[in-house]
Amino acid sequence: MALYLKNTTYVDWETLEFKETSIKVHEGPEGKIEFAPKFAGEEDDTVLDCTGKLVMKSFACGHHHVYSALARGMGAPKKIPANFHEVLQYVWWTLDKCLDLQMIEASALVAALYCAKNGVTFVIDHHASPFAIESSLETIAAAFDKVGVSHLLCYEISDRDGVIPRQKGLEETETYFKNKHQGLVGLHASFTVGDDLLKQAVALAEKYDSGIHVHVAEDPIDQDYCLRDHGKRVIRRFSQAGVLAFSKSILGHCLHLDAEERELLQKSPVYVAQNTESNLNNNVGIFNPRGLGKNIMLGTDGMHSDMLRSAKAAYLVGQNVESITPDGIYRRFRKVHHYLKENRFRGEGEKNMVILDYDTPTEIHQNNFTGHFVFGIDSCHVESVISNGQFIVKDKKVLTVDENEILQFAREMGNKLWEKMRKQ
Repeated sequence: MALYLKNTTYVDWETLEFKETSIKVHEGPEGKIEFAPKFAGEEDDTVLDCTGKLVMKSFACGHHHVYSALARGMGAPKKIPANFHEVLQYVWWTLDKCLDLQMIEASALVAALYCAKNGVTFVIDHHASPFAIESSLETIAAAFDKVGVSHLLCYEISDRDGVIPRQKGLEETETYFKNKHQGLVGLHASFTVGDDLLKQAVALAEKYDSGIHVHVAEDPIDQDYCLRDHGKRVIRRFSQAGVLAFSKSILGHCLHLDAEERELLQKSPVYVAQNTESNLNNNVGIFNPRGLGKNIMLGTDGMHSDMLRSAKAAYLVGQNVESITPDGIYRRFRKVHHYLKENRFRGEGEKNMVILDYDTPTEIHQNNFTGHFVFGIDSCHVESVISNGQFIVKDKKVLTVDENEILQFAREMGNKLWEKMRKQ
């Protein structure tokens, strides 16, 4: 049995070439898609008529924090943060300390649910739960698998909570690798990572042919602490430690860098994850790609699970900073696919597609698609989503899980989390 998309307008995600065709999606994890100008499905095939719809490769997120999914609507912190360090202390480090495995499961399920509905079929996540570390990655992976969203996970190891959480973070990461999962070695940021931990993290990445996923210079505090404690700036420190040697390494944010650091990054194979809305929300600065090279992809940093929204925000802010064009932001939006393909991660093949019911009032074609991408196409136009050759969303309904059940579970866990946070 195969899956047929009948009478599609297929948009090639790289060339943006438009093709009127039907598409056969072959079965199996290694199966391909086949263009068939004339529909020739068998009786037992699953068929979807896509007349008037756009079909193209689905989306991916280059930097997420699914553990923040239960933060929406929570009460104000005990102290109103005066700077970024206090945002971490009184908001996110308070939240992550209160997480248990049930809350983590709820967070992952609801994040994966929203990703699916927004056409996102692959998520690169950066997780933290310093007092619920053991099995946290397996819990997130199982939740994402249940919804049908592929993933590349890591645990955010740090020295900020002491020796025991640090060691458990290293052990959780290695256990996850030993269980044959694809993943990265996660670190919080230079200013909460000592030299011994940094050395162990790089060694772990080398041992399992992985890379480092870390926040970099999101706020000047990262550079200030690095200069004070190590006598060098963050990128120089990471370069000397071997972080930049891995093609799988992802450096989130990269806002407060000098010319030398930008040159080091440009000459390295690592990728940078831009998170515009989070940077604006935390008032830490605006991303400037000058001198960073072409390996820049987009993330949400846990603000939401809508990559189309992230792309529009990056475009609007980027006009003043870098004079970015719709073509430029579309290429950055799609750069995550190059990262995943170049590093041979599973779950990011041709059989991930999104079907858009885009009711445009004006003509759309190859030469003006990116204009529609920025100013027209939204997540509300995502009608159906195919992940690894299977429908996970059809006619705006998630097929793999009970959406209401997940949302009810998330609300219960959210209330439990907020109550724990109030007692901190």
